[in-house]
Amino acid sequence: MDSFRSLVALLARRAAEQADDRAYVFVSDRGTEEAALTFRQLHNAASALAARLGAAARPGERAILVFPPGIEFMVAFFGCLMAGIIAVPMMMPRRNSARDASAAILANCTPALALTSSAFALRGDLQTRFTQDNIRWIEVDLAADAAAAVDLPEPTADDIAFLQYTSGSTSEPKGVMVSHANLLANLEMIRLALGNTRQSTYVNWVPLYHDMGLILNALQAFYVGATCVLIAPNAFMQRPLGWLRAISHYRAEVACSPNFGFDLCVSRYRADQMEGVDLSSLRIALNGAEPVHADTIERFVTAFSPHGFDPRAIYPAYGMAEATLLISGGRRGGGHVTRSVSRAALQAHGAEAPSGADDTQIVVGCGRALAGERIAIVEPEQRTRLPADRVGEIWVNGANVARAYWRNEGSRDGLNAEIFGEDGPWLRTGDLGFLDANGELFVTGRIKDLIIIRGINHYPQDIERTVQSLDGALRENCGAAFSVPDEGEETLVIVQEVERTARHTIDIAEIKGRIREAVADSHELSARHIALIRPGSLPKTTSGKIQRKLARRLWLDGGLEEIG
Repeated sequence: MDSFRSLVALLARRAAEQADDRAYVFVSDRGTEEAALTFRQLHNAASALAARLGAAARPGERAILVFPPGIEFMVAFFGCLMAGIIAVPMMMPRRNSARDASAAILANCTPALALTSSAFALRGDLQTRFTQDNIRWIEVDLAADAAAAVDLPEPTADDIAFLQYTSGSTSEPKGVMVSHANLLANLEMIRLALGNTRQSTYVNWVPLYHDMGLILNALQAFYVGATCVLIAPNAFMQRPLGWLRAISHYRAEVACSPNFGFDLCVSRYRADQMEGVDLSSLRIALNGAEPVHADTIERFVTAFSPHGFDPRAIYPAYGMAEATLLISGGRRGGGHVTRSVSRAALQAHGAEAPSGADDTQIVVGCGRALAGERIAIVEPEQRTRLPADRVGEIWVNGANVARAYWRNEGSRDGLNAEIFGEDGPWLRTGDLGFLDANGELFVTGRIKDLIIIRGINHYPQDIERTVQSLDGALRENCGAAFSVPDEGEETLVIVQEVERTARHTIDIAEIKGRIREAVADSHELSARHIALIRPGSLPKTTSGKIQRKLARRLWLDGGLEEIG
């Protein structure tokens, strides 16, 4: 691929060379095309917007992108790149939720502008959520007139393209400063790893404020000059087979989803809805953004092979925002690698053969380091490199790794770490895993207690706070939130102590209902399991810190006695 200094230069090239090829198509939940933009139309609409942005804010100022599903987001993103405005993709705040990540993100990035679509500019509650911040609203639509050419300086490789916020909850989200150089480096790594070309049509349902939706889907398709077909995330959640029908209709080569998305397709499988659906065009079915399960892959292959799905298209991968996105992957048509390891050895940080059936855990390989990148497994305390088949922290080095978080000096070390006796800088992922003798990466867990459900990160302390603020009967700092595998996907468990004085008076069913409602409202999570326990029974360290891992083990073993 020719080297470009920025995506702005690449967009100009696409508009010149592939003027009438379709860049983005938005499909309704019924499968009909609602909007489409060619590369030239995308360039014109983004240029027109850039002129408006340039008049409203200075280069380097931030603009939050708050959009419902559709193509307008992409016009806004490229418009910001052209104007030198730093884009900040954000989840649409929910109407009735006072506590989501948006307030913390706004406080950190202090945006001058908010970009949204005409339809959502009418939503009064959106404006009031952001009034105190003195943010100027700009409506983005697709019908841009041929704008007068505005002479805007092209971004340099080191300029920040956008901020990708990492936290899936309200506790201090960190804005990864992704430069044009980081972005181009990772997009080229993805192109090589996935084997993409202009023919590699994508069908994507993952939200565009999520790095998988934006970079792995929408920007990678643009990078190789392919079409990206967009589906609304809620349409996928309600009718997941619509994703597969669109893949068949558009003869897509690439489709990416967190593990739960593949499970959802299997659980909603209906033969009549799959009639005439042919998945033989699919070359990459990428599974990433949350732990990849071997049984999910098996069920998906069994269900959809009769519809032309090639099992070799299964493509487990691993990535994170700090590395722009993708960190490891296999090769096109290479299928996936699984390995049976000893569960007991894994808990002791080794990958060994199991002693028997009851000691067996199947782990799925997430591919190898990408071109121009290195992966190391490191003992996190000593910072020494570990050999093959030893579990440690996954560290990454490459041109795709960001060097800083926005206005967050304290977190800088994790992006610029050094392995003892070696050169840096390395990204500390906080994830645990091992490399086999062939360099295949197996991700086994996480050092921190981060909860990942459906590809979104949640901090347990935030969920615990939400629960404890509900009722005086629920003891403060005496709860634990964690996730456990349940029917093939991670599900939330909340364990919470009840005050002595309230043990015999509270209505257990009523309070569990209120907890479920509050957690759904504040965190968009379903608390499938809630255990109310007597005071003093939650495990803590001598200094009073909650031992979530131990609480999780006790809950799984039935070692926590529930009241009522």
